[in-house]
Amino acid sequence: MLIVTVLFETRPGAEAEFAPLMRAQASNSLEREPGCEQFDVCRDPGEPSHFFLYEVYRDRTAFDEHLASAHYQAFDEAVSDLVARKTVRLFEREE
Repeated sequence: MLIVTVLFETRPGAEAEFAPLMRAQASNSLEREPGCEQFDVCRDPGEPSHFFLYEVYRDRTAFDEHLASAHYQAFDEAVSDLVARKTVRLFEREE
């Protein structure tokens, strides 16, 4: 299993526009990608501009398919002006 964590920090005032796009992206990934096992969207209650994603993919190929998907490409373009910072980390689950 490949675990992907993403920390988004939105630009000031962009949270309300970013949040529904992020939730839709999570739903699309779970519904349209057989290799996407989990996609949690979390938000820091003390810093509402900080969003944390916890994603689980069957393997690296499934994650690469996610990145190449039309819905991901559309999401990435839609939020590009809303995001101040994005940090992505990849982990392998220890079994």
